Amino acid sequence: MSGVPPRPKRSLFALIADLPGYLVDLLRAELDQLKKELAQRAAQAGIGIGFLVGAGLFLFFALAAFITAAILGLGEVLPAWAAALIVAGALLVIAGILVAIGIASLKKGAQGPKNTVESIKKDVSVIQGTGRRD
Repeated sequence: MSGVPPRPKRSLFALIADLPGYLVDLLRAELDQLKKELAQRAAQAGIGIGFLVGAGLFLFFALAAFITAAILGLGEVLPAWAAALIVAGALLVIAGILVAIGIASLKKGAQGPKNTVESIKKDVSVIQGTGRRD
């Protein structure tokens, strides 16, 4: 034995009287879980937006490099503008990678609070008497 006396059995009326308190506690716990899940999703969206801003910055510099390449291409025949095109191409590849990562991160963050929704559905089914309590 653990040394803790067993709880006395409670009447049906006492259990029914406690039911509103249990429901309020359940709703509070579900809302807390929803807040945590939405905060996590918002953080994911923030990361995705940061990558998209980074991609925009690299696209800006790629545009500047293409303009430089066009100017140098008109001024000379090959060496200077060829180098500028290589740099611009590398900037575009970096921007493409950042866009892909940013979009994937935004999609992951925009899926919604799956865990909380499933938990609420389960709670409703238990309250209705159609589901099982774990």
